[in-house]
Order: sequence, then C-alpha cells, then structure tokens
Amino acid sequence: MNGPNRQSEVSIDVVIPNQTRYLDLVGEIGERVCSEIKDYSGDRVALGYNLNLAITEAISNAIKYASGPGSDKIIKVSIRVFEHELSVTVRDKGQGFDLESLPLPDLDNPTGAGLGLFLIRNIMDQVDYRRAPSGNVLEMRKGLR
Repeated sequence: MNGPNRQSEVSIDVVIPNQTRYLDLVGEIGERVCSEIKDYSGDRVALGYNLNLAITEAISNAIKYASGPGSDKIIKVSIRVFEHELSVTVRDKGQGFDLESLPLPDLDNPTGAGLGLFLIRNIMDQVDYRRAPSGNVLEMRKGLR
C-alpha cells in the first residue's frame, strides 16, 4: 500500500526521550489524529482508543526491551494518515528482537511477556519489524475503509 509518491493527509513526527512519562502524550496525539481523519465513516472513538493502545504498547516495548528506561537514547514516532490507511512507525536504537520468534502470551495466566505485541497485532491490520542501520523500525498499519 505504501508507495514512494503517495501523499499523506496528515504527517506527524514526534521525538521523545526514552522515558515512560511520554507514553500518554504520544498515545493521545494518535487518538486526536483519529478524531480528525477526513472521510472516515467508522467508529472514530474506537479507532482512536485502539491506536492509542498500539502506540503506547510499541513505545513501552521500545523503552523496556530495546533501550532500557532512563538511557540517553531517543524514540521516534511517525504517524501518517493516507486516503485509506493509517500508518505508525516507531524507531529506536536498541538491541532489537525477532518479531516472528516471539511466543504467544498465555492469556489464562498473563505475565506481560509478549502481551503488548499480541495486542498490537490484533489491533492493527499489518505489523512489520526490521533491523536497519539506523536501529529498530516497527511499522503498524490500519485500513481506513
């Protein structure tokens, strides 16, 4: 769906310190973006809530697992709204992980391990992770039809 010539309706880039106190702020930005999407006939409140949850889980994982809280590293979050798709990219410079090798969480006895990515995968339509020379890149997409 992403193409080099595709223009976004909304483009927001946020750079935050690797600290959990900014989770709510960035999540609320995502939620507010959902309330302003043009020509969206779906449930904006549900979309905003789900996007807030996906963004905060992704940032929380970047802080907890990739970089470690309190480090001097930063996390970059990009939110893009296209005609029929919402895209969020979270970048960090942590150690990385293998998205495909993560086990499903035990939902009968949740311990938190793997639960965030499980939620993200169930909220978003597509979730991709790659290790780039610049660090970790987690891309999440949600259709807006």
